[in-house]
Amino acid sequence: MVIFLLTMIYPLWFVLIASVSNVNKVNVGTVILLPQGFNLDSYRYVIQEDTIWRGYRNTIIVTILGVVWHLCLLMPTGYAISKKYLLGRTVIQWFFLFTMFFSGGLIPSYLLFKSMGLCNTLTILWIGCLGVGDMVVVRTYFQSSIPDDLYESADIDGATDFQKFFKIALPLAKPIIAVETLYIAVWKWNDFYTALIYITKGNYFPLQLVLRNVLLLNQSMLSNLNKGSNMSEEMIRELTYRAKVAEAMKYSIIYIASAPMLIAYPFVQKYFVKGIMVGALKG
Repeated sequence: MVIFLLTMIYPLWFVLIASVSNVNKVNVGTVILLPQGFNLDSYRYVIQEDTIWRGYRNTIIVTILGVVWHLCLLMPTGYAISKKYLLGRTVIQWFFLFTMFFSGGLIPSYLLFKSMGLCNTLTILWIGCLGVGDMVVVRTYFQSSIPDDLYESADIDGATDFQKFFKIALPLAKPIIAVETLYIAVWKWNDFYTALIYITKGNYFPLQLVLRNVLLLNQSMLSNLNKGSNMSEEMIRELTYRAKVAEAMKYSIIYIASAPMLIAYPFVQKYFVKGIMVGALKG
C-alpha cells in the first residue's frame, strides 16, 4: 500500500516542484525530489494569459451545469427503474443497456448537434445523454439502501410517487448523490475531446483544451528550433524564449487544473466510500 500510495503521490509532487523550478533544470532532469532554482515565473505567465482564465471560467460553468443536468436525469430515472411494479421495467432497462454497446457514431452525432445549432456553444459541453452505467449504480442504491416499508408507510398516508421521491428517496440518497456528483464533475472537468470535436472558437475553449494547445505550442516551438539552421540569432532567441515559457506554463497549468478536484474530494470522501459499498450490495 505504501508503494502504491507513492506511485499516486509522486506525479502530483513532481508537477508541483517542476512548476516552481527553473525550466532548464527540469529539462535536463535534475528536478527529482526537490525544486531546483525556485521561482514563480510559470505562475506569473499563467496569470498574464487571458486564454487560460477564459478556459478556467468555461470549465467551471460547464462542470456546474453538467453536474446539475446529469443529476436531474439520473436520480428520477434510477428511482423509477428501481420499482419492480413499473410497467415494462425489463424492456426499459434493456433499452437503456442497448445504448451502452451501440451508438449512432461520431459523424451522425456531429451532424445532429450542428443542425441544432449547438456547435461552438458552451451548451454542447455540458448537455448530454443519460449515463447508463451511472443510472445502474443509482438504481441499485435505491433498491438496496431504502427499505420498502418506508414507501408502504407513505402509501398509507396517501403520498403520491412524486412526494415519495422528493420527501423520502432524495433525502436518503445523499451518499449516491455525492458519488455521482464527484464522478460527473471529474468527467466534465477533464473532458477535452468533446470540445476538440465541436468547438472551434477560442472563446469557448475549456481549460483542458487550452492546456492541450499549450503542449502543442511547446512541441511546435521545439520543432522549429530543430529546423532553425537558416534562422537569425534573434529569431532563435525568440523561439527559445517562447518554448521555455510554454514549457514552464505546462506544469503550472496542470497543477492549477487538477487542484479543484483534489480540494473537493476530501469533503465527499465519506459519502463516496459509503455510496459505492452500499450501492454494490445487490443488483
